[in-house]
Amino acid sequence: MPLVPLSLARRFGPALGPLRALSAGGWLQEADLDCLLRLLHPVLRLNRVFARVESRRWVADDMLAIGLRTNGNARGWRPGQHVRLYLELDGVRQGRSYSLVSVQEDGRLELAVKRQPHGRLSNWLLDRLEVGSVLELDPARGDLDWPQDASSVLLLAAGSGITPLLGLLRQALARGFTAPVTLLHYVRHRAQRAFSEELQGLMARHPNLQVRWAISGETPAADELAGRFQADHLAGLPSHSLLACGPHGFVACVRDWWQAEPRDGRLQWETFTAPVSTAEAGQAVRLRFARSHRELPGNSAANLLEQAEAHGLRPPHGCRQGICTGCTCQLLAGSVRDLRTGAMTHGPGLPIRLCVSAPVGDVELEL
Repeated sequence: MPLVPLSLARRFGPALGPLRALSAGGWLQEADLDCLLRLLHPVLRLNRVFARVESRRWVADDMLAIGLRTNGNARGWRPGQHVRLYLELDGVRQGRSYSLVSVQEDGRLELAVKRQPHGRLSNWLLDRLEVGSVLELDPARGDLDWPQDASSVLLLAAGSGITPLLGLLRQALARGFTAPVTLLHYVRHRAQRAFSEELQGLMARHPNLQVRWAISGETPAADELAGRFQADHLAGLPSHSLLACGPHGFVACVRDWWQAEPRDGRLQWETFTAPVSTAEAGQAVRLRFARSHRELPGNSAANLLEQAEAHGLRPPHGCRQGICTGCTCQLLAGSVRDLRTGAMTHGPGLPIRLCVSAPVGDVELEL
């Protein structure tokens, strides 16, 4: 039982300034201070962000919105960013990245988790996470922002790509954005239209907003689009500024459409899956893992995270899409190719993200 309510514990933040200074100077140990603070409330910490689960609500058949309230250390967070969430399962610390759908000044925030067929953490959160649980979060990251001065905004989302765009849309409309906004959400099945009731309510209250859904896995209704993204879906729509979020293949198609002709507007995009190598069959390479003292066969077509895991190694990781930096390690020798951009990185001593890096010849990693 907490000694103080969370609303009061959050107010301790400014008073902890002197303790933070002493900890930063080495006079006090942060871990010792955290042990004392958590006696007041389970989420209270000196610097780390912890949050209590306050609500659960299903927003689609395969997506759960989780309401959290943080301990006061989540500073400067905004909708549209993503956070890495940590939980210990069977003695192993698991971490995954999820988008912030809303952020309130009182420390309340909402993120949404989509069920993944083989997702260990996501399925545990959907099926077993209880109100009152305590979770740890990394600082929020992400560069998506609302184009406040745009004469029109086009939002394109596929699957769980709706979550950061909805966060930005909510905030923009609440602040009085009145230029035309069109949101197209691509899903396989109608039951996967996340936040559909809220979006329909937003349309009713804001005449400048139009929302449509595209269905690819079943017959669409009369007011729905059919199939995956195609240029015909955008015919006649204003697109001064475009934000796109979804799997890598979806975003790549959107980018190709946008760049096919000169445009005055601004394109922003974010993917939540790593790019798939275009190479049909990679070349055989040797992978050397320095700290593990192992040298193993590899392939130049696959990302290094999956190859390390296939050999039984367990590198730290998070999003598996090159965003959260959780899988960053040092390239000690050799060269790698960024699967997103094709850019080359040559050792030694440079940081790379394993989940979006493929080896170009033999490499040595600090793993």
